Amino acid sequence: MLFFYQILVLLSLLVFLGIVLRNLVDLPCMPANLSPSGPFVSVLVPARNEALNIERCVRSLLQQNYGSYEIIVLDDGSTDTTPELLCSLVRESGGRLRSLKGEPLPEGWHGKSWACFQLGRHAKGELLLFTDADTIHQPDALRRSVGALEDSGADMLSLTPYQELGSFWEKLVVPMVYFILMCFLPLRLVWKSRNPAFSFANGQFILFRKDCYQRINGHAAVRGNLVEDVWLCMAVKKAGGIVTAFNGTDTVSCRMYRNGKDVWEGFSKNLFAGLGYKTLALLAMIVMTALLYIAPYAFLVRSLLISEFSVTLFWLPLIQIAVVLLSRLIIAVAFRQPLSIVLLHVFSQVVLLAIAVNSFCGIKFGKGASWKGRNYNFS
Repeated sequence: MLFFYQILVLLSLLVFLGIVLRNLVDLPCMPANLSPSGPFVSVLVPARNEALNIERCVRSLLQQNYGSYEIIVLDDGSTDTTPELLCSLVRESGGRLRSLKGEPLPEGWHGKSWACFQLGRHAKGELLLFTDADTIHQPDALRRSVGALEDSGADMLSLTPYQELGSFWEKLVVPMVYFILMCFLPLRLVWKSRNPAFSFANGQFILFRKDCYQRINGHAAVRGNLVEDVWLCMAVKKAGGIVTAFNGTDTVSCRMYRNGKDVWEGFSKNLFAGLGYKTLALLAMIVMTALLYIAPYAFLVRSLLISEFSVTLFWLPLIQIAVVLLSRLIIAVAFRQPLSIVLLHVFSQVVLLAIAVNSFCGIKFGKGASWKGRNYNFS
């Protein structure tokens, strides 16, 4: 029985490796050498306590080599120096940048969705680019993304930015975002299938056609979703829109978190919410992670301790680990992640399980998810 279990695990991991390889083909790189002019674009940036990031983000947006665009930043009740920094940037921008003061957060809304909804109301562009305040954009990012949207005929475009990783905990956990994406979601079905279950978007960079955004009622459609980006994609697909995604690691970069505490809080906020607050889905994720990515190490250690190098206890678990590490290595190369951390993948999975439990307990038995001084509990 144990032998057949080990074979089943290995076959599952090989299937996921196959999905990774297929996804690398289906996730295109950003096009280059496109026209520097096109539809007027409103670049919309929600900002709450972003004093560490807002200057480098806005300055990168002001340097875009695209002809017609505006930048609007909404200060969402910041308590740091974000408002002062924005005032200085507005003065330097030559009229390209506008700064708005956000309205109080209504009941039932997530802060980012409310900020983006307000930005959408003030936007003048035919295209709307929602991007986070902790991103940095290459000078051709806007030109290339608009060209990609126009060429694809999509209504909504998202990118997979390069994730800047500083601390050890960032390197250990943040790459799991792309590992999960590439292993478990056949990206081809995101734009080929009308089924909203196959949805992907990254809120760090989402480009909309304005008519599509208005058709889904903008961010009001996801007002209570902490993981609003994927739900926006679902809303577009339900409305009959076309979505697409590109590998944007050479176009946009983002520093999501800066230390272990931020990583813990940020992923705890998003994980259970990303599963739609479904307890069975979370339980399934925990069991699958334990069986596929942690148990092989347990079998291997047991084999070494009792000096039994059988196919069932040693060789099959060793092959399972090799397949996982190969998948992780391929993804790390594709998204320019540190290769040195690949061998610590099992520890990444252990930390992910701990975050999953914390996310569940915080939502179900605590004060809900906490982020930037606000608590949310829409479960």
